[in-house]
This record gives sequence, C-alpha cells and structure tokens, in this order.
Amino acid sequence: MPMAVRERKRRATAIVLFAVVGGMVALSFASVPLYRLFCQVTGYGGTPNTEAVAPAPEAISTHVITVNFDANVNSALPWRFKPAQRSVDLRLGEEALAFYTAKNTSDAPVTGTASFNVTPYKAATYFSKIECFCFTEQTLKPGEEVSMPVSFYVDPAIRDDPNAREVTTITLSYTFYRVDDEAHGETDDGREMADAGARAGG
Repeated sequence: MPMAVRERKRRATAIVLFAVVGGMVALSFASVPLYRLFCQVTGYGGTPNTEAVAPAPEAISTHVITVNFDANVNSALPWRFKPAQRSVDLRLGEEALAFYTAKNTSDAPVTGTASFNVTPYKAATYFSKIECFCFTEQTLKPGEEVSMPVSFYVDPAIRDDPNAREVTTITLSYTFYRVDDEAHGETDDGREMADAGARAGG
C-alpha cells in the first residue's frame, strides 16, 4: 500500500478517535442536567414537575389530598432545616403555599442548594411546583435564619390514572447540601433523594 494512502488512513483514524473522546467528555458534562430533565418530565425517582403556570380555577376538583413535608440536611452542611408545617390538606388543582425554615449554625457564610423528591413515586408526575427555593442557591450568613416558600398543586389528572388514583397522601421531601460539595452532591443526588424518600415514607 502506498505511503500516502497509509498516512491518510492514519489521520482519518486519529480524527475519528478524537471525535469519540470529545463526544464522551461532552456527554459526561451533560449527563447530570439531562438526567434531571428526564426525571422532571417523567417523574422518575419521585421528581415532581416544575411549572411556572398556576392551575385554572375551573380545573380545581372537590377531591382532597394530604401533602406532608419532610426536611433533611447533608452532613457537610452546618444548617438546621425544617418545614414550618407538617402537612396541608388541599383540593386537587388548588394552588398551595408552604414554608420551610433554614438556619446557618456555623460562624461563616455558607451556600446550600436543595434536591427534592415526591413519594409515592407514582404521584410525582402529578405534583407540580410553581415556585420553589430549590431553583436557586441559598447563601446564609453566620447565624442567619430564613423562611423559604414553595408554591405547588396536585394535578386532578391523578384521579384518571389507575395506578395512582388511590393515592390520598403525598410527601414532598428536600435535602440541602453545600454548594462547594456540588460535585459530590450531584454524584450522590439519586442516593440522597432515595434515602430522603425512604425516611419520609417510613
């Protein structure tokens, strides 16, 4: 085989290998956001929908459901974090507003961010959050305590789902972790959500 042909083949092979490696690197960076988007769309792992539109008044049902609130803090975050109310009863399609409180117990500013899930998992696709503190990072000064709101509703379509229509109680669970431990938090995100869901459900 002529030298020029072999050289062209080697270059083509090198280009293909570089493209494969580059694609794998890009995929590794995109995997976490894509996984979270998949969870939000499908409700996988108890991830609720996140919507910016309140339900229409005519969509509100007479059926009442109970929503419980659960709070957890990663061991690396020096915060106290708890729901301001243990539960709320609301009609399907009715917008509700709940609050959590967080306090920085350390002597330095600390930034945290929250992961969240809903149990039972089969109800997650019908639990829609309109506004939530989990959408942004939270920085608390030493000793600072804040109130964090979450606005949500439960879609009346849950009554049309034969696998979820018997659900009468839903638990919304949050876990806060340090932003400077974000790489660790994203790696363990699914495990922390599952652990929080297990504690809430148990």
